[in-house]
Amino acid sequence: MKKIFLIAIVALLCFSVFAQAQSEKAAAETKDVTLEWWTWDPEMIEQNKSIIAAFEAQNPGVKVNNTIVDSKEYWTKLRIQAQQKRLPDVFTLSSGYIEEWASEGLLRNLDDLVKNDPSLFENFYQPIWDVTKSIAASDHYYAIPFALVNTVLYYNKDMFDQAGIAYPTDDWTWDQFLDAAKKLTVDKDNDGKIDQYGFWFYGRYAHAESFVFANNGSFVDRKTMRFAPDANAQKALRMLTDMVLVDKSAPAQQDMSALKNQQVFPNGLCAMWVDGGWYINDFKKKSDLNWGIVRVPQGPDGGKRVTYAWPDSYALSPNTAHPEEAWKFAKFVAGEGLTLDQFMAGKIPAYKGLTESEAFLTLAGEEHRADMQLLKDMASDEMTTSYTKGWSEWRGYGAADSMGLNGTIDGITNGKVTYDKAMADAETSINKVLSRYYK
Repeated sequence: MKKIFLIAIVALLCFSVFAQAQSEKAAAETKDVTLEWWTWDPEMIEQNKSIIAAFEAQNPGVKVNNTIVDSKEYWTKLRIQAQQKRLPDVFTLSSGYIEEWASEGLLRNLDDLVKNDPSLFENFYQPIWDVTKSIAASDHYYAIPFALVNTVLYYNKDMFDQAGIAYPTDDWTWDQFLDAAKKLTVDKDNDGKIDQYGFWFYGRYAHAESFVFANNGSFVDRKTMRFAPDANAQKALRMLTDMVLVDKSAPAQQDMSALKNQQVFPNGLCAMWVDGGWYINDFKKKSDLNWGIVRVPQGPDGGKRVTYAWPDSYALSPNTAHPEEAWKFAKFVAGEGLTLDQFMAGKIPAYKGLTESEAFLTLAGEEHRADMQLLKDMASDEMTTSYTKGWSEWRGYGAADSMGLNGTIDGITNGKVTYDKAMADAETSINKVLSRYYK
């Protein structure tokens, strides 16, 4: 009898524990989950509100708080959050920081989430995701791309028509490009001063790397992680600087210092220009600018074409308490919950449902359907970048844009220093930067 009684007591206790566990589970399932989302563009506040409202409507029980920090303060404040292990669940991530932050354990490894999401690459372009692994110098996914940024060759159709030159094509050689640049360099009033240049570039990464990678070149030896431009990269830089110093088909950087870099081409001071596709967003508004785009001309040593491109992305905190919900929201804000009017024309959505729509092809107007088709095609390309730890410092970006390699190239074209001396000095100074990050 006592044995039966004890069995009953044990059974009752087990049932009680089970019931309590089920009750706690049910409470947890009904308890709201709050995600913290950080972005850096104050102008996006209303758009972000609408995205959050749409996500919360589809995901009852999940709340999203958006903190917008000005881009000048964003990384400083985010660093403070990282030191306190209080990174937001989801935050905007620049490609220039992926390797550094991943190596410091500040980004969640997404491999398990990717693996358990079998339809992910049916909905998103895998090449855009894969380039984030290359940027991270890793075999792991740390970023959720929402837009691809790539470079293209812009050309002024009216200037080509006036010169009687056929428009550039995707299979243009460097010889064809250089020949056209010379013919498009014009002294219109015969006063001995050039009024229209064939091409415009300066030390900016989007200008120089576009040709370096088109010639299968590299600035950094990936085995030693030191600045050591190979022969193909040197050939590209020589070609570009000679356009200024020898052919005179491109101006010195200092000769255009009164203008912003992005004003030279639309103001009719040059016939061709290589830079980011995002400028389409500005050019589509200029009714007096008859423009087109093609791929950057492939160099003589280019081999297989590889596109110079990098994504804008989101990342997840390695300490998020809600990885599944954060993953779901990150995918939503990376494309699943967006519309094309929430994208800057010229940036390529990573979400196929947006890029493969008919509306994407007419974002810049019906007359630019072929240009937008080119951008769409480039989303499936094999891609490469020049990002490393400390990239903005050694490359010369943002506040340091007059320094680093940017300043080195400008010094050459401005006639301040010879090519050989400038590159030798750059190797010394840039490797001082890289040696701090790569021992």
